[in-house]
Amino acid sequence: MKQLHKQTSKDEEMPSNIQYSPKSQKHHRSLPRSINYLLREQRLLFILIGIFIGSIFFIIQPTLSHLGPPDTHPSLPGYISTRRDIGYSSRGVGRVPVGIGSRRLRIVVTGGAGFVGSHLVDKLIGRGNEVIVIDNFFTGRKENLVHLFGNSRFELIRHDVVESILLEVDQIYHLACPASPVHYKYNPVKTIISFCLLCFNHSYLTNVMGTLNMLGLAKRIGARFLLTSTSEVYGDPLEHPQKETYWGNVNPIGERSCYDEGKRTAETLTMDYHRGAGVEVRIARIFNTYGPRMCLDDGRVVSNFVAQAIRKQPLTVYGDGKQTRSFQYVSDLVNGLVALMDGEHVGPFNLGNPGEFTMLELAQVVKETIDSSATIEYKPNTADDPHMRKPDISKAKELLNWEPKVPLREGLPLMINDFRSRILNEDEGRGMK
Repeated sequence: MKQLHKQTSKDEEMPSNIQYSPKSQKHHRSLPRSINYLLREQRLLFILIGIFIGSIFFIIQPTLSHLGPPDTHPSLPGYISTRRDIGYSSRGVGRVPVGIGSRRLRIVVTGGAGFVGSHLVDKLIGRGNEVIVIDNFFTGRKENLVHLFGNSRFELIRHDVVESILLEVDQIYHLACPASPVHYKYNPVKTIISFCLLCFNHSYLTNVMGTLNMLGLAKRIGARFLLTSTSEVYGDPLEHPQKETYWGNVNPIGERSCYDEGKRTAETLTMDYHRGAGVEVRIARIFNTYGPRMCLDDGRVVSNFVAQAIRKQPLTVYGDGKQTRSFQYVSDLVNGLVALMDGEHVGPFNLGNPGEFTMLELAQVVKETIDSSATIEYKPNTADDPHMRKPDISKAKELLNWEPKVPLREGLPLMINDFRSRILNEDEGRGMK
């Protein structure tokens, strides 16, 4: 009752002349009123002026693009500017943004501090790309890359590819693996794992697990992947010269099998990721390569002969010296790898120089170039040493438009100059101790 009384009292206090009415709904503005808004205060005039100015800009913009500064590198066709955001190519008339023509790529090179890897990095940096090198320095050397340390487009990561890593890149060159007999026989388990998780040789470890990790990275980020395989997949060949269709003659339990079978397994993984996961892949089978930055004592025949001749030591020939090899200069190989990566063919492709030499012929060339008085010392041959090795490169010639340009007698002096300097510095360092 009290509540009812209070409510009645409040009603009595309200003025009698105020009556409740619902809120009126908003009416949409009519079209004529919108037009009036545009016409008022010359708004339409300003809109028309803005449209006119914009039209003039788009009409004369192509003409203005021809009035830019002249190309500062007229002698380099296809030169790409090193400016980070927008670069320009000198192909054609006027300047074309790199994003439209050939954009700057972000590339990772595993094993990039090694002999071949460091030369490849130089090539990629020279093309205007950003390069990340991954290396654990098992065989690679920082000295091979020190000249790039101040370059803003170069990055070095100390890392073992046996462990996974996550990066954002466009291309992956997978070179990481001990490639010389001295190094892959030193730790055969790590060799093959670089390429199987259940194996124990450094060369096999790198070949299997390293390749698996890099293929997984390529799959996650959509990068193109290039595997550097080897002519060792042919073993001691029964076919000469060797074509890519030849399946090889490999001893699966020999001293060299950690490297031979590791690379064969890496090729298998690469093709399985290509067929099963759609990863863009490329496979290169590299034949004997020489040049500056090779390890002085890595057990490969060219570096052995050159280092021994400079040190006034006898040249060591294993067996009767009649086994043959083909030798390509490192710049030819690098050009072949880049042509393969840029092309549209998976491979595998033989990358090597068809010029064939016996070990005795090679020793004679080294003697003529360094020291004609050098002697030859014969030792028993190593296990499973191939008797013949010569690439058939007709496939690379046809599909990649690639073939080696540097003959042995031209390339060898360039390597010798590098070895002389390093051996001299090495001897001076020992003398100071």
